[in-house]
Amino acid sequence: MSMFNILDIAGSAMNAQMLRLNTTASNMANADAVASSENEAYRAKQPVFSTVLKGLDSAGVAVSGVTESTAPVARRYEPGNPQADGEGYVYVSNVNEVEEMANMISASRSFQNSAEVFNTSKDLMMRTLQLGK
Repeated sequence: MSMFNILDIAGSAMNAQMLRLNTTASNMANADAVASSENEAYRAKQPVFSTVLKGLDSAGVAVSGVTESTAPVARRYEPGNPQADGEGYVYVSNVNEVEEMANMISASRSFQNSAEVFNTSKDLMMRTLQLGK
């Protein structure tokens, strides 16, 4: 495995974690969203990652897709809400803010680790080039 492959792997991991951070931010932004029906309610989303192997000397991280949470949507009685249904209920998103914060911290640290791998590899390549001086 060459040093450039390490940069590819770290770069793909950083891209994946960036998508994870963006998805988590979207979930947090919609945590208090309400809808007039259960089908219209916002559902938390999570990216699905997979390992990409390109032969024996190359690998990376790919995003296979984004899934929606199957957790139930809460129903709240708010007859004064303009989005309330005929019975006075609104449907609240199923975003768990505590889980999302933990997910955001994890994604941020994973991104930082991948950035550190990227920078360390770059520094090692630069030092290798300077050996001939």
